[in-house]
Amino acid sequence: MTKSLQTPLDVVSGMLHEILEDNAVEDIEITPASTFYEGLGLESIDLVALAGMLADHYGEQVNLAEFLAEKELDEIVALTVGQLADYVASRV
Repeated sequence: MTKSLQTPLDVVSGMLHEILEDNAVEDIEITPASTFYEGLGLESIDLVALAGMLADHYGEQVNLAEFLAEKELDEIVALTVGQLADYVASRV
């Protein structure tokens, strides 16, 4: 069987679905324009979980904390799934 290739957007979206299911939130559509805070209702602890999942999947070259440290607070609040996927794609 051939392993299917997933894009960074697919991987990030899948991880977010896992986090949302763990938070008992289902049936939220995740698109590249979805924002983490307002759109998906994620909290900072969820971003910590996402950071760990990304590191487990991609290794140390994808460092969410480092990526977020370079941003202003308003940029972090407005961060979209697509922007994170683009960051991941640039690091792998």
